[in-house]
Amino acid sequence: MQTTGIVRRQTAERRRDTLERLVSERDVWVSTAHPERGPHQVPLWFRWDGRAVWMCTSATSVTARNLREDPRVRLALPDTFDVVLLQGEAECFPDQDVPGDAADAFAAKFGWDPRTEEGSFLYLRVVPTNVRAWRGEPELRGRVIMRDGTWLE
Repeated sequence: MQTTGIVRRQTAERRRDTLERLVSERDVWVSTAHPERGPHQVPLWFRWDGRAVWMCTSATSVTARNLREDPRVRLALPDTFDVVLLQGEAECFPDQDVPGDAADAFAAKFGWDPRTEEGSFLYLRVVPTNVRAWRGEPELRGRVIMRDGTWLE
């Protein structure tokens, strides 16, 4: 693995960079699992509200079914060099029960409001409990920047 030019960031800088990416990125990989059918991974649009990741999917999707069985989820931003992994539990909101401010903010970011679509949608809210972030091999050590819901310094 080539590491030329990589400057190792301290935890505070990784946290700041991660929070900036959570605001600016559009897509996140969502990994769920079913006890009998195994793992499932899909990309979804997301919005960061400063504390939680909000996503939306069809109420009948595999992701929705898996999270109803087991709310544990892992999220990954799509860059394989500038890695950000979040772990937590999803709270599910049917489209008619989602907090209005969350749904409005989601619709404003994407220009799409699932509440106006045919069929049922499920909003997913994930408050991260653990976050890892690193750029290349020099940052593997110290990659945990949130543990048990608390940002590390």
